[in-house]
Amino acid sequence: MSMLTPPGMGGQYRITGDKYPRMRPSRRRGRLVAAAVASAVVLGLLGWGTVQLIDVFTGGGDGTTTARRTTHCPAGTGRAPAAEAKALPAPGRITVNVYNATPRSGLAKKTADELRRRGFRIGKVGNAAKEYDKKVKGPGLLLGSPAAQDTSLRVLATQLTGASVRADAREGADLDLIIGDAFKDLTRQRTADEAVTTLTAPDTTAPAKKTC
Repeated sequence: MSMLTPPGMGGQYRITGDKYPRMRPSRRRGRLVAAAVASAVVLGLLGWGTVQLIDVFTGGGDGTTTARRTTHCPAGTGRAPAAEAKALPAPGRITVNVYNATPRSGLAKKTADELRRRGFRIGKVGNAAKEYDKKVKGPGLLLGSPAAQDTSLRVLATQLTGASVRADAREGADLDLIIGDAFKDLTRQRTADEAVTTLTAPDTTAPAKKTC
């Protein structure tokens, strides 16, 4: 009797030989397991790719994406706002006092009349005060309040090329034009008008920002 024959079974169910049956998994079951693993891998790759695409087009993620977020404006909008004109007063809103600091007579009145013809308001006309009389070496000196430095004084300066511009302690809006030794005449009107137009033209040097 073989040692593998269960007791009490006699020789009816005797197992003989030295080879025994092996337990092998079903081939069909193995194929199912392999298919399941492959499907999981494919789904994982698809999910990862979707997340990357979302990050690219929305600008999300940890900041390592190189795609830039693009802002789209609705149709008919997104135009850059028109550049604004500089806030400088027109000649008709500027009052100028004209003083002669030279030995030549008649220059103050002649200059004042020409400025009036160009649209400026004329205040006082006469000889310069002692502190300026015969002491202005250039074509002229323009005086005004500190607030006029970047406004009305800039407009008046277009009328007298080479004039010095200075702020004093006055509080009023009137300006002084003091004629100096080198004065010959006011700037040609056409040139002066072009300079005023340039000063008051819209500022197109700054880049316009689009708004939606």
